[in-house]
Amino acid sequence: MSSLDWPDPVTETYGDLLDGVYDCVDRIVLNAYFVPAQSGGGFRTWWRRLTGGDETLDNTHLMRMAARFSRRLRASMKKRNIPVIPCFAGQRKSEIAAEYLPSDPEFQGVFCVLTGTAPGPVLEVQRYGNGGINVRRRKHQPRVKFYYFHIIDREWGHLIVRFCPHPPFNAQIILNGHEHVARAAADRKISYRKEGNCFTEISSAADLAGVADTMSTPGAGGRLAQVCERWIYSACLIFALGLDEQRETGFHYSYSVYQAEYSRNLLFQQGRQMEEVFQGTIDRTRPRLGLKTVRTIFGYKQRPRRRNARGEKPRIEVKVENPVFDLTIFKIHFGMCSVAGSKMDIDEMRFLY
Repeated sequence: MSSLDWPDPVTETYGDLLDGVYDCVDRIVLNAYFVPAQSGGGFRTWWRRLTGGDETLDNTHLMRMAARFSRRLRASMKKRNIPVIPCFAGQRKSEIAAEYLPSDPEFQGVFCVLTGTAPGPVLEVQRYGNGGINVRRRKHQPRVKFYYFHIIDREWGHLIVRFCPHPPFNAQIILNGHEHVARAAADRKISYRKEGNCFTEISSAADLAGVADTMSTPGAGGRLAQVCERWIYSACLIFALGLDEQRETGFHYSYSVYQAEYSRNLLFQQGRQMEEVFQGTIDRTRPRLGLKTVRTIFGYKQRPRRRNARGEKPRIEVKVENPVFDLTIFKIHFGMCSVAGSKMDIDEMRFLY
């Protein structure tokens, strides 16, 4: 179904000011996991295939697998002159990776690896009695080192694989739908100018909408699986399990959607008209979204005693930021939940649904 078959009040109201409209899947985050190893019994079965028995199944050997992953990765990246960069709290990984983006338009593969610590799903092995073994996830996830593989793919452009080096090697794949649309548009000879996630100039809005609509077809799931399969085994998992070990133990990832953002993009004929509409929208919504409203939306008004695991009250905050010209960012924070909206460009207005 075409983007134009999904009318909304904003599009209908300002239709006379628009050159076109297209819908696009924006940020896509997929969870990757080896299903049998998610349970204690399944993990023991896989470990026996890998090592031949339970004799080495203990916390020490699980930690050694993470250390071996790190050594192999660093040796391989050093040989290929690919930087491995540690990141610390407060640093934006996207900005660091942007400095290493390859200038060659034909480049494909890993161009940098970032590291950072975060709570991770680490397994714990308990031995008891006469050879009894219990494998389970730790109740409180410890902070472990994650590896962020920044990759250029021929169809999806810049993607990220967030990899946990601790067995069972769970991962996340982060994709950008706008980059996929841009590359598909280039293949179809549709000229455009793109700034960030915004198409600011398009030769044919209808043709671009047709390209963007392919992300909503039944075959989109297959394309997502294909890009994951292209990289996760050969570029990430291989440092923990060689290709022979992957094949002999039957290690194969399954995928589920963790996050998906869908955006409706309105292409205004004139930047001045777009700016007037945008500023009017901001002025009407800013006074309505106060802390009292946020408390009601998240249910805090009815649960004033709710605290997190450390005994702290959840953070409640509303921000409207203008860090640079023609860019406004809305942020709503409630504890660990955050809602953010952006952004305005000189030729485009984006509404997220």
